[in-house]
Amino acid sequence: MDIQKLQRAVIDALEDVKAQDIKVFNTTHLTSLFDRVIIVSGTSNRQTRALASSAADCGRALGLTGVTVEGEDTGEWVVVDLGYIVVHVMQPAIRQYYNLEEIWGDKPVRVKLLPESSRPAPTDADPY
Repeated sequence: MDIQKLQRAVIDALEDVKAQDIKVFNTTHLTSLFDRVIIVSGTSNRQTRALASSAADCGRALGLTGVTVEGEDTGEWVVVDLGYIVVHVMQPAIRQYYNLEEIWGDKPVRVKLLPESSRPAPTDADPY
């Protein structure tokens, strides 16, 4: 699968659940295990779980096998392994404390993100 298409699909899935502060890093020069790391914030345990679920569902819908999710029990830091891409969904305090951008961030990938104003508006049905 084309990494740019997969990356875009995952970002779209995260934006659909109102992800905050999405950062994408190219990791091909650091490890052969995966090509991208996506780090994203959610505002609550419920939202981090929803973001992780959306990313995992996206991967499965694209036919990726072996999609795994870890950390859903607490929801403070949920990791989604999509094979080519690893997604870290974190609450802001956890993200700031562990500062994964320092580990993976020397090669950021430029991606076009939806501005907050054009993301779907919250409704009463939103779970967070």
